[in-house]
Amino acid sequence: MNQSFGSFVLVLHAHIPYVVSHGNWPHGTDWLSEASAETYLPLLRTLWELETEGITPKITIGLTPILVEQLADTVFQNELSTYLEMKLKAAEDDCIYFRSIGETTMLKLAEEWIAFYTNCRDDFNHRYHQHILDGFREYQEKGFLDIITCGATHGYFPLIGEDACINLQVKTAVETHKKHFGRAPRGIWMPECAYRPGYVWKRPVDDNYSNEPYQRYGIEEFLVEHGIEYTFIDAHLLKGGRAIGAYADRFEGLRLLLQQIEKAYTVRELKDLSPYLLYEIQSSRHSDKGVAIFTRDPRTGLQVWSGEHGYPGDGWYMDFHKKRFPGGLRYWRVTSLKCGLGDKELYNPEIVESRLEENASHFVAVVHEELAEHKRKSGLPGVLTAPYDAELFGHWWFEGCRFIKKLYEKFNQSSLVLPATAAEAFDSHTPAITVSIPEGSWGEDGFHYIWLNQNTEWTWRDIYHDELTVLELVKKVYTVNSSEFTILVTQIIRELLLEHSSDWQFLISTFSARDYAEMRFSNHHSALCRLADIASHYLKSGAISDEDRYYIEEISQRDHPFPHLQWEWLADLK
Repeated sequence: MNQSFGSFVLVLHAHIPYVVSHGNWPHGTDWLSEASAETYLPLLRTLWELETEGITPKITIGLTPILVEQLADTVFQNELSTYLEMKLKAAEDDCIYFRSIGETTMLKLAEEWIAFYTNCRDDFNHRYHQHILDGFREYQEKGFLDIITCGATHGYFPLIGEDACINLQVKTAVETHKKHFGRAPRGIWMPECAYRPGYVWKRPVDDNYSNEPYQRYGIEEFLVEHGIEYTFIDAHLLKGGRAIGAYADRFEGLRLLLQQIEKAYTVRELKDLSPYLLYEIQSSRHSDKGVAIFTRDPRTGLQVWSGEHGYPGDGWYMDFHKKRFPGGLRYWRVTSLKCGLGDKELYNPEIVESRLEENASHFVAVVHEELAEHKRKSGLPGVLTAPYDAELFGHWWFEGCRFIKKLYEKFNQSSLVLPATAAEAFDSHTPAITVSIPEGSWGEDGFHYIWLNQNTEWTWRDIYHDELTVLELVKKVYTVNSSEFTILVTQIIRELLLEHSSDWQFLISTFSARDYAEMRFSNHHSALCRLADIASHYLKSGAISDEDRYYIEEISQRDHPFPHLQWEWLADLK
């Protein structure tokens, strides 16, 4: 008899939008450098430390294709080297200053920053030879990681206007994953855990083009088509009720937006379905195929995500917002959730260790309780799925990677709950039943409002217009025997992919970097439109002017992810 309560599946979703060649600070490649220094490199170091302890952690990590392309880009690799040296210099300068004024407490903290960034620099330069992906590939081969994919540029699947464009997002994702990891992905993180079933759909914004309702495929059809076996959803899509939401505690803009949509929100009727079982969404095109769904566990989600109840809000952990000028290093602790920046107290590393110990013990106990109760009721071992943004660990919550290490040390001491990757859990747990789930996401209110609201409607009008423009141009490639035209159309498709990124609407809605997001979206839209005009002129004249040729080269150098992209990938399912 199986004595185990079940499996614990930690899922980390790592994503940064395309920022290479689009500025540095305050918005741009510094985002990617921060995430690499504070999350990706520390996470790899955590895996290495656990390995040296004889522990094999099992973690599912989603690396979005656009993130993977950036981590492999020499432009970024040079940027990160510069960034790490800059941070080390800032810590050294702080040491000199604190020593000169006799500030021993802050001096000690500055010395710890030197040690932190020295480890990052050494790992980046010597352990991974400036190729962070090598570290993820290494632990994939050792069985520590199940690396899954995502939409190519994190496009928000339910609102994308054309099925061919969703197919493009998934096909590009799978091919990019195979390129970098030597194998096809088995799982996918649907951007924002957002799903839409098949039905007669109408664009949610009006424009000058025809907006007659038309039949759409459910998102599962695109996953099945490209060999994806499993994905992840929020609990409210399975069980009903109100969505927990993942972001409101971190962004003032979302709290304001939620006040506007609260009146329109309808709580779905609760269903008696356990989030600790796997289910299947059946394909309507392939009667013998479907996609398994892992469901986010609400209780462990709150323990980490919630600003009020979550561990990162502990007063002893490092405060994310208060930084010392000019180096931008952090020396203060959360203190209290309602505490202003001026009242933050100094960070105390000695106490932090005990807080991590207590929080990790509590989390493991919660996992045991939930799975034990599930087994008591059902008689079956369950799967508890805990999905989070990867950047929460280390970047937003500085101690987060150390928390993960303690989790796996504690799980290693018990045989009642077994950590597993999503692939391992999928292989050992047959989906309980076939289900139909409604449209929604893991965002606040559980629907699309973060990405489609009065502040972002204009972006979707442009997207829907551009999708139709690009689809018309792709039709011409079949009849125009010209490599120059094919390359031009492929760059236009690349701009559409970058325009699709859900980050632009998210940043606009949260007010966290609204000007930058509006500019970035508009830049990709403008580039697409001008390149489309050049393509149209070429179809009529068979020529490209020197001025237009220079513009094509400029945009191609600026926006260069997915060099393997093929125009044929923008196609409907057959």
